[in-house]
Amino acid sequence: MSKGSLEKIVNVSLRKDGRIHEFYTGHFVLSDGDKVIVEAKKGLELGTVCSKPRLRDVSMPSRPIKKIFRLATPEDIEKKKNNERVEAEATEYCKELIAAKKLPMNLIAVELPFEVNRLIFYYTANMRVDFRELVKDLVKKFNTHVEMRQIGTRDLSRMIGGIGHCGRRLCCSLFLSDFDPISIRMAKDQDLSLNPDKISGVCGRLMCCLAFEHETYMDKKKNNRGNNEDRKR
Repeated sequence: MSKGSLEKIVNVSLRKDGRIHEFYTGHFVLSDGDKVIVEAKKGLELGTVCSKPRLRDVSMPSRPIKKIFRLATPEDIEKKKNNERVEAEATEYCKELIAAKKLPMNLIAVELPFEVNRLIFYYTANMRVDFRELVKDLVKKFNTHVEMRQIGTRDLSRMIGGIGHCGRRLCCSLFLSDFDPISIRMAKDQDLSLNPDKISGVCGRLMCCLAFEHETYMDKKKNNRGNNEDRKR
């Protein structure tokens, strides 16, 4: 058993009702609800511990897990609250500008990273959008760097969340950090109905679980074949 498998991990949520991330506790003694600073893809972020510490199950898929960077200070918590206020204000203001300028785009979310002084506006659009004047107005209003990011249907589902066919929260909004390639062959291998309504997620694309559950189904089929051969002998 490796050293990593003996370390304790906790679940951390970086945003309200957001995706759950796993981190090693390191030397910190943590409880559900504690505020911590962690290293995320976009730099340091403030998150909330949303589970009790537990030993990492050796059966869990092998993937890199970072450690908690440090405990959050009162100043960190106040900064996070201020960022959320700015995000809410920027969302309303941007929607007003989009409507006034009659731009063919839908604003989905606004993000102000904890460590970087930058406003990121996520949007969907069915055509190319000239948002140069929109960006100028946003920069003038908030006096910071503005970045516009167009997202697709998978990322849209990840950001707004929802309930899948299984009756649980969408995997992409709960724990998936990357979108793996998914093929119709995976559905065939798992003996699933090829009815598009049955194997498509709320985003209209093939369900993410077809990919991350595929190996388990293949192992099960392999074991079943082995057991059947043993019986024949």
